[in-house]
Formats: sequence, C-alpha cells, structure tokens
Amino acid sequence: MVTFVNKLTVHGDIEEFLRIKRSLTEFMSAQPGYRSSSTLRHLGQRNVFIETAEWDDAASHRTALHSEEFRTLIKGLAGLADAEPGLYEEVTEDGAGRG
Repeated sequence: MVTFVNKLTVHGDIEEFLRIKRSLTEFMSAQPGYRSSSTLRHLGQRNVFIETAEWDDAASHRTALHSEEFRTLIKGLAGLADAEPGLYEEVTEDGAGRG
C-alpha cells in the first residue's frame, strides 16, 4: 500500500477549488487500486489543505494520473492552487519500507 499526500495552497476561489476537488475525488475513487481518501484544512490558514489517499500500489495511482479524464479535471486547479504532491510508504521501526 502507498499513501498519496498533497499539500494544496489555494490562491483562487476556495468554493471553486472545493467543487473541482470533489470531482477529482469522485473520479479517483472509481479507479482500480484506490482504497480511501481524506481532506484536511489548516485551522490557522483557511486556504491550506492536505489531501491524503491510500492506494494498493504506486502503479495503480500512476495509471489513474495518466488517464485522459484526470488530465482534463486537474486543469481546473492549475490557476486556483499550488500543489506539493508525493507518494509515501509506511516504514517499520528500523526505517525499512513496507511497500
């Protein structure tokens, strides 16, 4: 399992951002390998969000990202928010990855 983590700093309309993000979440949740996701909002900076999503593996996530529909949906966020995405794996106490 891998976890996608994305920090999003919104510079545009927050309601429009949330609308587009809901569409993206709906799309991603229907993709093979998707497990779950959540969105957090910073208490002190209301325009900063953290999105997490669990996937079976990096390949499933990558396949979803390269789909035509995803690329169309993500274009709407380009002018609204800056993104800092990354895939992560859980580590054991000795620092080794579990993935």
